[in-house]
Amino acid sequence: MLSQDELGAALRKVSEVSVAVIGDFCLDAYWAIDRMAQEVSVETGLKNEPVRRQRYAPGGAGNVVMNLAALGVGEIYVIGVVGSDPFGRELAQQMAQPGIDCSGLVTQAEKWDTHTYLKPCVDGTELSRIDLGAFNALSPSVEDALFTSLNAALERVSAVLINNQVSGGIHGSASFRQRLGRTIDDHPGILFVIDSREFHGSYPNAIHKLNDREAMQTCGIAVVPGDAIALEEIVGHAMGLSSRWQAPLVVTRGERGCLVCTKDGCWQSFGLLLPGQADPVGAGDTFSSALVAMISTGAGLADAAHVANIAAAVTAQKLLETGTAAPREILDLASSADYTYHPELAKRPDRAQHTEGSEIEVVSETMAVPNIRHVIFDHDGTISTLREGWERIMQPMMMKAILGSNAPGETAFHSVKNRVAEFIERTTGVQTISQMAGLVDMVFEFGFIPKEKILTAPEYKAIFNDELLGIINLRLAKLDRGELDATDFTIKGAVPFIRALSEAGLRLYLASGTDEEDVKREAERLGYAGLFNGGIHGSHGHVARDAKRIVIERILNDVGGCFEQLAVFGDGPVEMREAKKRGAFAIGVASDELRRFGISYEKRRRLIRAGADALVPDLSQWQRVWQFLRLPPTKHVAPSI
Repeated sequence: MLSQDELGAALRKVSEVSVAVIGDFCLDAYWAIDRMAQEVSVETGLKNEPVRRQRYAPGGAGNVVMNLAALGVGEIYVIGVVGSDPFGRELAQQMAQPGIDCSGLVTQAEKWDTHTYLKPCVDGTELSRIDLGAFNALSPSVEDALFTSLNAALERVSAVLINNQVSGGIHGSASFRQRLGRTIDDHPGILFVIDSREFHGSYPNAIHKLNDREAMQTCGIAVVPGDAIALEEIVGHAMGLSSRWQAPLVVTRGERGCLVCTKDGCWQSFGLLLPGQADPVGAGDTFSSALVAMISTGAGLADAAHVANIAAAVTAQKLLETGTAAPREILDLASSADYTYHPELAKRPDRAQHTEGSEIEVVSETMAVPNIRHVIFDHDGTISTLREGWERIMQPMMMKAILGSNAPGETAFHSVKNRVAEFIERTTGVQTISQMAGLVDMVFEFGFIPKEKILTAPEYKAIFNDELLGIINLRLAKLDRGELDATDFTIKGAVPFIRALSEAGLRLYLASGTDEEDVKREAERLGYAGLFNGGIHGSHGHVARDAKRIVIERILNDVGGCFEQLAVFGDGPVEMREAKKRGAFAIGVASDELRRFGISYEKRRRLIRAGADALVPDLSQWQRVWQFLRLPPTKHVAPSI
């Protein structure tokens, strides 16, 4: 994986690259219909569909070209066909930018309509699409003109991106495919990348980019829409295709990342975790563009695919548009990117692999080194259960924030209730301030509250914390009265494990996104505050800034770069991801906070996806954890168990 400096250097070299794009050039047309202005046609008696706004953007190979331009590629040569129609002229005009040579965009006057996708939209909902160009037939003279342009471009470019995206395009001609296949064979010094829905087999001597469904269908296997394709299944078939074509493959898997397969094996690039909504439209074109641009700079295929993965994620965050990714956007996302690890294993507890005779699940192939000197513990859910049940507080609090004093109808009430429940389920494990930012968006979206009365995310967080604090104080009061004791509010085995680590001389840190004074107070009341010789660290009150990520970064600065000597225990994704980024060993505690022992499979799923190297349900087997981490024997733990 490229470092941030290496990524920046590679992106700067993109300006020296020249690329030709030959393929299906399309136009996306967005028509916003306002039915408030509808009229009845005198001639037909039917209502019209008045368009208030219209917007056009290059699609297909056109979007590939725009992505290459956004990346800063120095010279881009367009080779394709449009019709003699307004849409073809609009497409050519959209691509008429510095660095883009459109002289190879040929107009075919007969039997060719510019591939255009008309997308009427009413109140934010897209209606049935109207497609132009499905019945095109490439003429021999236009085919000749395409290859004249391609041969001229081959004298100037380092790479060619072959795009096949539609029925009725240039690749539908058998003659065209044969000639393009021969052209590829005759130019072994030129890099060819093929992104095709149907015709990979026609162009074997290229780097093949396809998505997992296309790969399965190419192997003759039907895929049910909506079904996820297992990693081991797609790896086997991708390696088979690579062997069949004697060429490298890059297989994209949406939010699950991508695979790179060559004769030497298969590598996985994990997908990025994107906050909020995502729109995959155009992300595949961005991936292809970034892939060919990065390979052209000299990057290896695995590194190029990793960068393309980030670029595609940039585009996926741009809603309701066929987006592009600029170098600054790629660098910004790469600097803060969180990845989704082992998604298949996360969903399949039956595939868990445990160390012999223990509940320790080994997730990654990375094993702990026998030199752990620093240990970070998350607090809530890892040690303390005082804050158990926060979800039961958050849901009514959010509903009240959205509805205010309104008494909506049954349908609206259940719509809000279901939306809040889905939101909490989807965002469990992220920082509270991020959840409150999502709440602000939902308050605006539902529109029950006047805009001037909508609070900020920190203000909503303060309300939630106050309500949660009331529950905590009730529990602490029971502790003070002797009705319950500290063991009723701690995960099994956590305190004995921490005590043994402290006595062994390791440096221990306690981390929480909760206000620091509250964390210290709770740790004192539960009797383990004095064990953390590295300090107890929490938020300093700036709720919009001091999220748990920032707290952990403060501790990591104290560790001083010795991350190979660091183990991190936690039940939340944040601490797992931060450990993973720095090469520390991440141990997820998938705790059932209500029982205080045993596994929560929902936490297991989140922790694996966040990058945990190993998992435990609780710390009741802490002596085995000690052995697993290869910590030195003590009076508490024998050399072997």
